[in-house]
Amino acid sequence: MYRSHNCGELTATHINTEVTLSGWVQKSRDKGFIVWVDLRDRYGITQLVFDEERTSKDLIEQAQNLGREFVIQVKGTVIERASKNTNIPTGDIEILVSDLKILNKSVIPPFTIEDKTDGGEDIRMKYRYLDIRRNPVKNSLIFRSKVSQEVRNYLSKEGFIEVETPYLIKSTPEGARDFVVPSRMNAGEFYALPQSPQTFKQLLMVGGMDKYFQIVKCFRDEDLRADRQPEFTQIDCEMAFVEQEDILNVFEGLTRHLLKEVNGVEVEKFPRMLYDDAMRLYGNDKPDIRFGMEFGELNAVTQHKEFGVFNNAELVVGIAVPGGNSYTRKEIDKLIDWVKRPQVGALGMIYSRCNDDGTFKSSVDKFYDQGDLAKWAEVTGAKAGDLVCVLSGDKNKVRAQLSALRMELAERLGLRDPKVFAPLWVIDFPLLELDEETGHYHAMHHPFTSPKPGQLELLDTNPGDVKANAYDLVLNGNEIGGGSIRIHDKETQATMFKHLGFSEEEAKAQFGFLMDAFQYGAPPHGGLAFGLDRLVAILGGQETIRDFIAFPKNNSGRDVMIDAPARIDDDQLTELSLKLNLKS
Repeated sequence: MYRSHNCGELTATHINTEVTLSGWVQKSRDKGFIVWVDLRDRYGITQLVFDEERTSKDLIEQAQNLGREFVIQVKGTVIERASKNTNIPTGDIEILVSDLKILNKSVIPPFTIEDKTDGGEDIRMKYRYLDIRRNPVKNSLIFRSKVSQEVRNYLSKEGFIEVETPYLIKSTPEGARDFVVPSRMNAGEFYALPQSPQTFKQLLMVGGMDKYFQIVKCFRDEDLRADRQPEFTQIDCEMAFVEQEDILNVFEGLTRHLLKEVNGVEVEKFPRMLYDDAMRLYGNDKPDIRFGMEFGELNAVTQHKEFGVFNNAELVVGIAVPGGNSYTRKEIDKLIDWVKRPQVGALGMIYSRCNDDGTFKSSVDKFYDQGDLAKWAEVTGAKAGDLVCVLSGDKNKVRAQLSALRMELAERLGLRDPKVFAPLWVIDFPLLELDEETGHYHAMHHPFTSPKPGQLELLDTNPGDVKANAYDLVLNGNEIGGGSIRIHDKETQATMFKHLGFSEEEAKAQFGFLMDAFQYGAPPHGGLAFGLDRLVAILGGQETIRDFIAFPKNNSGRDVMIDAPARIDDDQLTELSLKLNLKS
């Protein structure tokens, strides 16, 4: 037996108990006549004491030679600690060691295994197995496990069946690039790793499973960012004989359950917002509604003067920054520089100060009088002491730019409290999205999304006006889940493929198996998939998912710990019937 207790459970109730502990040496303090060692495992830290009055000389010498991260086993007696530590659960006691065994030595780690480490991100990624020993990462992984367990508990009680679907599938066009896997037994042919189990969960509905879920790995070969990895995890769900309202109710319930069980937070309101309103009021389809600063469209109150910047713009739009009139000119100039960054792309920013005495002072006083500026304040909801920030230009671009500014200002103003949770359903998305470069439409979600009832005929006349029977669940400005009611009959699916530019032959080659299945009595069905990595991060008070993944990739899609991806040798290439044609 390596241990009778773990390093986080011993308290004053265990005094005079003989115990055996095992773990890693966190640190030691050597006073010559007495040595203290902090022993750490997954559960916590227990202080060990080696005292020359009660400990043999040989044992003290052993303790003095322990290095950081040595793996040791000790036996001893729980005693009351003279100088108590109220910061840890075991702070009332220590172990008077009677026996010490070194189970494994350790070289000096490349960074300190502490909550606040001296290791940069690159070095911690390379030695991720050491990084996991640190409380922030360890606790994030334990937190993820708790969330996953609660998801399974809730869905199982709701009658969902967990079913695994294949990882080696067929490459299909679903928006992002596929990762492909060569088949040795079928020379020249390739599997693809699934971007999602979309078609399989629909086939499970055809198979009569009725309520399906799985917590599943998905793969997309796309550029990375803080909340994106090439392999990610979905809570994937599908239900038969349901309408949109049924699905929203079930997954509102799941979200409430997680917030209550994991965070101890009760959330009753799940507002619903049309996609068009989300874009108009917030400039994006996943608005953070923990704070205001809704957009005010200013065309009607700005395009009547001789200010060409506004007159020539498709959209003039502004927000009111609470208390922003206190900003100095230098601070506003820095804000203007911020929106002109390439990542945002604005050409500049106009502003108007709302003074406490009811007057206004703007950067365009030459063109607009006090009456005009009062209308700006009215449209944006600005009050005395606020600052109105205005951007203009192409409608879609300027909304995205102002949305970025709104989020940046909220961050600076402390309005994005991670302990406050504001869920939101965004509904009635466009079914199709126009690619301005090619002039062709593609599916905003995926080609199996059903149009809203009664709108199928619009595909022939006004495809851009067709609304999807689709919905996204947003939490604190992040999309945590999305789904739709699916097409479940062959004729409608064929019509959709036609409008997406598939010939009959291409549709059959790519999705013939699904079309064939629809001939055998496919029920009406729909579903939703949560992004587990992002959901866990937000519930954990963060927006970066990396620490909630045991072994993440870096921003280049590399695992620097195992050095992957990597070349394979010529024999493997030959066996797979592959030949490299690398561009220098």
